[in-house]
Amino acid sequence: MNPYNILNQTQRQRVSDGSIVPILTDCELADKILVVLLSQLGDFDSLEYAWWLERESEEIESQGIEIRAIGIGDRDSGVQFCEYTGFPLESLFVDPQAKLHRELGLYQGLSWNLPFLSSKKNAWANLLLMCAGIGSPGTLAEVFRGYKGDRRAPQLVDQTDIIKAFPLPPIRGSFFKLAGGSGFQRPFELATLRLKHMNEVLKSWKTYVPNAELLTQRGGTFLFDTEGNLIYSYRAKAILGFAEDMSNPLSFIYETKSASMKV
Repeated sequence: MNPYNILNQTQRQRVSDGSIVPILTDCELADKILVVLLSQLGDFDSLEYAWWLERESEEIESQGIEIRAIGIGDRDSGVQFCEYTGFPLESLFVDPQAKLHRELGLYQGLSWNLPFLSSKKNAWANLLLMCAGIGSPGTLAEVFRGYKGDRRAPQLVDQTDIIKAFPLPPIRGSFFKLAGGSGFQRPFELATLRLKHMNEVLKSWKTYVPNAELLTQRGGTFLFDTEGNLIYSYRAKAILGFAEDMSNPLSFIYETKSASMKV
């Protein structure tokens, strides 16, 4: 079944006003609709995905793409998420029990059940195993990429940016030029941004993650045309694997633009 048929019939709580409305409300005039199923709103993947969407917001707007994101959490976690990432409140919906994720058949993550642990502790155990690469292919390689740099990826931090990522001192963007040059993702650049995200979540953990039993649930990406035809989809299978191309997570937007121009 085309995921659009499910999404077009789904209502969830909108973060901007707390209303329960269809998630595709006000998408009728869009040239394309990008629907992003986020994992926990306090998950590295969710924060990093929102960072990329903000970074590429001008290109997304120029293509007439309307974004709708559904994250695991409640309205409080949604507000906190938007305040930190800059993601628009009116475009974010919350699904406290990840019901839509299951309806769309998205990967629930490792689900080993140790009988002597509670459901919450089992979720933590499975999450830690996934962080070690068990049931989460490519996670360790992606962690290392954040430290070693990536010449296929764009530069992430401008020279004048200042990143505050405790326990490190404030780091000016020019530092990364000394570490490896410019014009591409330099060593430690992505790892420092991820540390910044981690600090943000740990400061407000209970707000970001009201239900720890869903820590392992992964997300997905669906791009539709005006008639609801599926143009592109990706279903995450790992922690730090929210995109098909982690070097350029939104490259599919440019690829589909090129394809439409040829037609």
